[in-house]
Amino acid sequence: MTESDVEWSEMKIVVDHIHEKPLALHAEESVDSFPLLAEMQNKGECTFISPIRYDILAAREYDHLRVSGSMNTAVSLVCSRCLVNFEAAIGSTFTIFFRKGSPDEAASEEETELNEQDLISATYSGVEIDLTHEIEEQVSLEVPVKPLCGENCKGLCPECGTDLNQSTCSCSDKRQNFKFSALKNFKVTK
Repeated sequence: MTESDVEWSEMKIVVDHIHEKPLALHAEESVDSFPLLAEMQNKGECTFISPIRYDILAAREYDHLRVSGSMNTAVSLVCSRCLVNFEAAIGSTFTIFFRKGSPDEAASEEETELNEQDLISATYSGVEIDLTHEIEEQVSLEVPVKPLCGENCKGLCPECGTDLNQSTCSCSDKRQNFKFSALKNFKVTK
């Protein structure tokens, strides 16, 4: 399917254009197109160094739409152990089932047992599905909360602040376990 066959604006798909053949979308957007990601960047959680690239395939199935996709981008992060800036590629694949209706209808249904498909489903109303939130959610879930420049990062010396990945210090010979340092002078009396 060529890009001229696809009618969409921004990250919205027109539901009526999904017939027997799946609808394919391939695009890249700047981080400014995603409010949640722009907020993460403004807070200093990460810096996006490439646009958000995504490929989406939307298909009609029975009473719902299956939207499958993948996304990837690159970010600059600060290591939580040694405070060094490093770059990382992030990406994920996802599948979301969309059903027509309002979110209030889904919340007001009686208590039922959820199956796997219910856990990754969403509702839409109108003639379009805006994928902005779903895409930015997938990206934000992949940004690590405590980024590490490497699995074997040694961090900083708690005494002098030396980056232990780059060099050693004399403090490292007499390292203490600070977890129980408050109990060091604790005495039990009878």
